[in-house]
Amino acid sequence: MKAYSFLFTLFLSLESPVLSEDDFYQVNACCSFSGPDLTRIEYILTSSFNKQMMMEYNSTRGNWIGFTDFSIAASHNWNADIYDKFERLAEMKQLCYDNIDFMQTTGSLSTTPTMRMKSVKQPDGRHPAMLVCSAYDFYPKQIQITWLRNDQEVTEGVSNTDVIPDGELYYQFHSYLEYTPTSGERISCMVEHFTLSEPRIIVWNNSRPEGEKTKIVVGLCGLILGLVIFLSGFIYYKKKCAVYNSVHYSEEM
Repeated sequence: MKAYSFLFTLFLSLESPVLSEDDFYQVNACCSFSGPDLTRIEYILTSSFNKQMMMEYNSTRGNWIGFTDFSIAASHNWNADIYDKFERLAEMKQLCYDNIDFMQTTGSLSTTPTMRMKSVKQPDGRHPAMLVCSAYDFYPKQIQITWLRNDQEVTEGVSNTDVIPDGELYYQFHSYLEYTPTSGERISCMVEHFTLSEPRIIVWNNSRPEGEKTKIVVGLCGLILGLVIFLSGFIYYKKKCAVYNSVHYSEEM
């Protein structure tokens, strides 16, 4: 096929016929599925030489475009060749349409991310606070987390991990925000994913979590109980001493 023999034509067009071991030619074919049932398909075929894009075929446009002087001239010839169009349609059927059932099955595996936000400690102490917004168990892997401060996007102090596979098809992703707390502010993270009809916003609640509140209450109760026991023992000891001293004094009299 012409697209795959493009390298040999390119070699003949180069001023120098000598190529190094570092030279390479690459052809990429991509099927893009969209629509409710993934029935809208776009087929894209690209060729590049030494990482420089040379030509691209797009089924939506239905033609080739070139990005260099030589490939622009070649694209005109290929667009005028009726057999080239049949070759592209055959590739599109074999690579895209013949795999649409598999893609529809894969699409049914989509899962909505489970979201969590929490505060974490920083070992270096550069900022008094750091929040992490985490997404778990989602598919497909494309996801976007945006930090908001009083509903305005925050870009400074933001760092992200890579999208991490968990070994069971699904993924997890973590985004960190370093910030200085201000009274009355509203910190939130916005999550965008294929499975969400609209972005999901999680608002940070800087009050203590229920678990910490329970620990504090239990600790205070323990402290009060200990204090009561100590005072009861102290009072009992004092009374005991007073009775003893009174009896001992009466005996001496």
